[in-house]
Amino acid sequence: MRRTTRSGGRSGGRIRALAATAALVAAGVTAAASPALAEDEVHGDALAGHWAPFDRCPVDDPAMLAADGVESAALCLASSSESGTMTIGEKVVPTAGTDLQLGLLGDGVNYTSVAPEGAGIQAEPVTVPGGLLNLMCPSEIPVLTALCEKAADSRLNRVVATVEPAGTPTDFSLTAGLGVGQPIVTLPVKIRLDNLLLGGNCYIGSDSDPILLQPRNLSQPALTLTRYAPDGTAEPTGAMSNVALAGADQGDDTFAVPEADGCGLFGALDWAVNAQLGLPSPEGANSLVLDAADTTTGGFYTPAAFAPDQGRLLAEHWHAAHQ
Repeated sequence: MRRTTRSGGRSGGRIRALAATAALVAAGVTAAASPALAEDEVHGDALAGHWAPFDRCPVDDPAMLAADGVESAALCLASSSESGTMTIGEKVVPTAGTDLQLGLLGDGVNYTSVAPEGAGIQAEPVTVPGGLLNLMCPSEIPVLTALCEKAADSRLNRVVATVEPAGTPTDFSLTAGLGVGQPIVTLPVKIRLDNLLLGGNCYIGSDSDPILLQPRNLSQPALTLTRYAPDGTAEPTGAMSNVALAGADQGDDTFAVPEADGCGLFGALDWAVNAQLGLPSPEGANSLVLDAADTTTGGFYTPAAFAPDQGRLLAEHWHAAHQ
């Protein structure tokens, strides 16, 4: 009874606005910049109707299930971008399709993220233009000259770059997500370089020393609100709602890039990658741009109305929406 009474007060007022305000966080989450996804991208089972963006939402996480809708509400977040670029020094690598999904727990102002089982951030690997010849050649160093000559064989030259998560996103800012030019979230990532000569364990950055991206909107996103029934079908007064932010480019030019590690047999080529890429690369020498990011935040339109079981009911509806 006490929680029901509070849902009509100041705390409940914050939660009633939570479905709309939480979407502001989402405007920058896509800028995880092509993190790790295998070539055969794997998603969860398809969800019906307006549930479709959230096929990996961690609704069964104990923290999500425990959300009461008043003190904290559970939401689903999905963010994607089809293209972009990452620049390290003078080297430019394109980014491909990305898919970030997270659970969000918050009170309408402050949020923490809950990652789904496995990686919350997934993306398609990208073939580096010019391959090893672009990353390490030409060179006047004899050892590298020999590698450059070998890399003339296209099979040895191909380098695939995959940006992977290196920790949990932090520092969500709702107000920054609505506007332009302010950091929205901190995203720790690392870059894996796959090549026959570099091996499969060549990384720039690590879990202990990640690249810390702080994306911000480079243009104003367009916001739309959709109401729907718990089964995912459109309904103007439905209990569920999605808030979508679309079309805004996102970027960051403030991050540093640490040294490479694990390149070549026993790391024998770490120094070569570092020398040719100028690693470590200081803040201001690198940049990220994600084109036309689309982000959707979904959950109950008025979470407090479903207290004290909002998180559990969100999970029930999510499971029922599986096709």
